Amino acid sequence: MRKVTLYIAVSLDGYIADSAGGVEWIAGHEEGVEAPDTYPGFIKTVDAVILGWNTYHQVVTELSPDQWPYPEQTSYVVTHRPLPSTGSIKFLAEDPCEIVRKLKKAPGRVIWVCGGAGVIHPLIRAGLIDEYRISVIPTLLGSGIRLWCETDSEIKLELLHTRSLNGIIELTYTRRSL
Repeated sequence: MRKVTLYIAVSLDGYIADSAGGVEWIAGHEEGVEAPDTYPGFIKTVDAVILGWNTYHQVVTELSPDQWPYPEQTSYVVTHRPLPSTGSIKFLAEDPCEIVRKLKKAPGRVIWVCGGAGVIHPLIRAGLIDEYRISVIPTLLGSGIRLWCETDSEIKLELLHTRSLNGIIELTYTRRSL
């Protein structure tokens, strides 16, 4: 069965976006410092990207307006907007848990949960995330969109790897076997 990975940046106080939905704060200690980045290696393992409408909209209007950044992957955008799908971007008005359950059964590589909270929270609650790759940014936002949500039960994780890159700490966890 395919692995589902949440690969995301979070502020030290647990936010994935500021109170306006912005992510301009995502940076290390020093701007322009070349630091090894794990994203290029990670994206090569991915063939499906799951994201919500707000994240999709932010990508196409702010972060990468001239070019879709995941051309080699099929992207599944969870939205209630009736939009026509394109070759590699599928707009779906489905529960993100159902989308992930279907994808896990299909052949393929890693399923990347890209964002946002409306997609991430149901997947955490349903126990559908196999690996958490969290980049902790050395910033306290004080408010915004939270990464973590309340769950009905605890989720036990095992630390696989840590890495420090220009003040950013990348943590990689997998679900612990019961």
